[in-house]
Amino acid sequence: MVLEGNPEVGSPRTSDLQRPGNQGSCVLSSPGEDAQPGEEPIKYGELIVLGYNGCLSSGDKGRRRSRLALSRRPHANGVKPDVMHHISTPLVSKALSNRGQHSISYTLSRSHSVIVEYTHDSDTDMFQIGRSTENMIDFVVTDTSPGGGAAEGPSAQSTISRYACRILCDRRPPYTARIYAAGFDASSNIFLGERAAKWRTPDGLMDGLTTNGVLVMHPAGGFSEDSAPGVWREISVCGNVYTLRDSRSAQQRGKLVESESNVLQDGSLIDLCGATLLWRTPAGLLRAPTLKQLEAQRQEANAARPQCPVGLSTLAFPSPARGRTAPDKQQPWVYVRCGHVHGYHGWGCRRERGPQERECPLCRLVGPYVPLWLGQEAGLCLDPGPPSHAFAPCGHVCSEKTARYWAQTPLPHGTHAFHAACPFCGAWLTGEHGCVRLIFQGPLD
Repeated sequence: MVLEGNPEVGSPRTSDLQRPGNQGSCVLSSPGEDAQPGEEPIKYGELIVLGYNGCLSSGDKGRRRSRLALSRRPHANGVKPDVMHHISTPLVSKALSNRGQHSISYTLSRSHSVIVEYTHDSDTDMFQIGRSTENMIDFVVTDTSPGGGAAEGPSAQSTISRYACRILCDRRPPYTARIYAAGFDASSNIFLGERAAKWRTPDGLMDGLTTNGVLVMHPAGGFSEDSAPGVWREISVCGNVYTLRDSRSAQQRGKLVESESNVLQDGSLIDLCGATLLWRTPAGLLRAPTLKQLEAQRQEANAARPQCPVGLSTLAFPSPARGRTAPDKQQPWVYVRCGHVHGYHGWGCRRERGPQERECPLCRLVGPYVPLWLGQEAGLCLDPGPPSHAFAPCGHVCSEKTARYWAQTPLPHGTHAFHAACPFCGAWLTGEHGCVRLIFQGPLD
């Protein structure tokens, strides 16, 4: 066995290394060391899972929820690289991987492994995300199926890693958040097996990728009314940025993109191969509409007393408290090809083209005919504009700029594919534009 300390990796190993602890609560909002009693904790940002429209179908519980706020912890729990060891047998790595020592194990062959030990970093807080429900995971994320909800049943095998990724946030202004592939397990270890993509960097250090990868997309122009989708990249275990592999789990890595970093921006998307998360900064959330504003918009839309142009009944968007259950009698429905809004009716069916295919009585276009539902996750909205557009074919309603942004944003699906999807329910978008402008008829009186 050969043990080799590498001075380039970091400072000498600290004998009194502290093990970063988990602070327990899902919404990590305990006051920081500098906070005075009664003060709000410093918030680094929020993670929002696409496809749930404000709440998991089974309800937000503990660390499993549709939205997580990351706030400064009472005590720093970040880690940073310290010492690198070359060992002659993987069995020895178990001696180095204990609950008091964070490390990343790179298995190069049956007779050669590299262990990088990590030491406590008093300047950062670490938050871990994954499918595991163990205590070291701060945000438990499960697979989201198209159309909203979690994949269920014994045949629904998850593609999300148990320890998918970790985010390190600086405890001092400007509170920069950085993302890294893979999280530390119950033994405080990240293990990259013999088949995992891994390599030695030009400066003699090690790096690698997880099996299904962690992809990140930073929007161009921030997450605002002028935003445009960026380019999807893959993040390595050490936080470097690479172009995408040929397939999600290919062993050959992409090319290093030196001009880009793993720093999360307002509106950055994080894909874990089964679920996609949106990162919002505190400043970005101040520009987003509030739940009160969304409710005021709903009441204003209903106060205009839109009517069905055929049945002449008054339409009204249901209260979000009622949830997305069966549509009621006043629920507005839309022909998603033309945007004409009606009340529910049973005529115009084109059974040869499917049960949802109807012919609009106003313009004769044939297409899906679905109920309209207001988008209730304010953090997914680019602006506080009026609810004027609906995604096709699901019928979720939001502002024009929000609808157009998500309609042109491809989200990863499977190992090769990308599809634009409704951010509120995850349904794949269809049609030429993926969304439609709603055409309401006002009251005749």
